[in-house]
Amino acid sequence: MTKHARIIEYIKNLKVGSKISVRQLANQLDVSEGTAYRAIKDAQLAGYVCTMPRKGTIRIEKKADEEIIHLSFAEVVNIVEGSVLGGKSGLHKPLSKFLIGAMEVREMDKFIEPESLLIVGNRKDAQMLALKLGAAVLVTGGFGVDEEVIKLADKTGMPLLSSSYDTFTVATIINRALYKRLVRKDVVRVKDAMVTEPDYLTVDSTVGDWRMLYKTTKHSKFPVVDKDMKVCGVVTNNDIASLDDSVLIKDIMTKDPIVVTKDAPIAHATRLMVWEDIKLIPVVENKRLVGILTKKDAIKAFQHLSFQPQIGETMDALVMNRFSMSKIENGVRLTGKTDPLMLNPQGVASSGALMTLMANAGFEAFRVQKRLETVLDSFTVYFTKPVQLEQDIEVEAIIIDMGRKSGKAEINIVHEGNLVAKSIISVRVIDR
Repeated sequence: MTKHARIIEYIKNLKVGSKISVRQLANQLDVSEGTAYRAIKDAQLAGYVCTMPRKGTIRIEKKADEEIIHLSFAEVVNIVEGSVLGGKSGLHKPLSKFLIGAMEVREMDKFIEPESLLIVGNRKDAQMLALKLGAAVLVTGGFGVDEEVIKLADKTGMPLLSSSYDTFTVATIINRALYKRLVRKDVVRVKDAMVTEPDYLTVDSTVGDWRMLYKTTKHSKFPVVDKDMKVCGVVTNNDIASLDDSVLIKDIMTKDPIVVTKDAPIAHATRLMVWEDIKLIPVVENKRLVGILTKKDAIKAFQHLSFQPQIGETMDALVMNRFSMSKIENGVRLTGKTDPLMLNPQGVASSGALMTLMANAGFEAFRVQKRLETVLDSFTVYFTKPVQLEQDIEVEAIIIDMGRKSGKAEINIVHEGNLVAKSIISVRVIDR
C-alpha cells in the first residue's frame, strides 16, 4: 500500500468529528507534510473530511452520492455522431455509467449494470449479454450488427447504437460530456440562495409606504417595480433620511440598479456586491422581479462552496491539487512540479497556469494568515524565464499591505533559485 493510500485509509478509520492536521498526520504516519497535505485534499474531495472556519479540518460522515444529471442515450447518439440500430423506445433513459468491453465475456456480467452503456466492437456475444442484463450497447468502428441483436434491443427497450469512431475516442467524448454536466451541476446559483416572493415597492409608492413596510418587515432595502413588475430601482434607508412621508419613491430611488438572473453563479453575484458595495440585488426573469439576493445570504452560500468536495474538478482545483502548501511568515508557500496539464503547445508551463497558481496562492495567503475570504481586484504579473515539464517550482505569496476592506500581496515563482514570474495582487475582502 502506498503512503498516500495508507493516509487515506487512516483518515477513513478516524472517529467522525476528529480533528485532522497536516503536522499530526505527518508525525503519526512518518510521512512528509506535503504527502499528508495531498492526502487530506483527496480525502476532502472524496467527502471524508471538511475544512471549516475557526474549527479546522474535521472527519465527517461520508454522504451517499447525490443523483447527478445524466446524459440521455439520445444525447449520446448526438455527441458521438452515431446512429440508432435498435431499442429506440429507450433513448429517453439516462446513462448511469459506461464501461468498455475489453475483457472476456464470461467476466463482463460482474460489471454490467441495468441502464449502463457497454462500449464494444464487433462482438455479438458481448452485445447480446449486455442487452439481456438491461444495458445499452454502443458498437464502435462502424461495424454492422446481427439481426438477432437488433431484435433483442427492440424487445428489451434498451438502445443499440453505432458510431464510426474507435472505442477510445467514443469513451473520451462521453466522459468529457459527463464531466461538463457534473461541474455545471456543482455550481451554486443565485436561485439556491435568493429570497422568493420578496417585499417590494412600486414607482407610485411614497416614503410613508416605505416606513410602513419597514415597520412590518424590519428590512430597510427594497426593490422598486413598475406596473409590469419590471425592476426600475432600489431604495434603502439611506435614501429616505428625514424626508416627508408624501415624497414619491421614484424621485429618490437608485435608478437602473444592478440585477442578476436566478441562474447566475452565486460567486458572480457575491463579487458584484463586493465590487459595487451593495447589500441587495434584485433577481429577475425576463426583466421581471422574481426574488432578491441579500449580501448576507450570498456570502453565506459563497463561503459554503469552500466546504464542498467537487464532483467535477475545476481548472483552478486541478492546478492547485498538484502543489502542497505550508505557512510561512506573513504568507504561504506552495511547492510542486509542473505537469502536462500546465503546459502550453510549445511544451513549457503556460502563462495561464502560472497566473492561476499565483492568484490562488494570494487568496490562500489572506485566508491562512488573516482568516479572510477575498476576491480579485487587480493583478499585475511579469514573466522572466520559461519552465519546462516536471520541474520543481516554489510559489511564495507574502502579504505586503492590509486594510479594512482590501489587501495586497507579492507573489514570486522560483525554479532552482531563479525567478520565473513575479506579481502583485490586490484583493477585496468579503465581509462575513
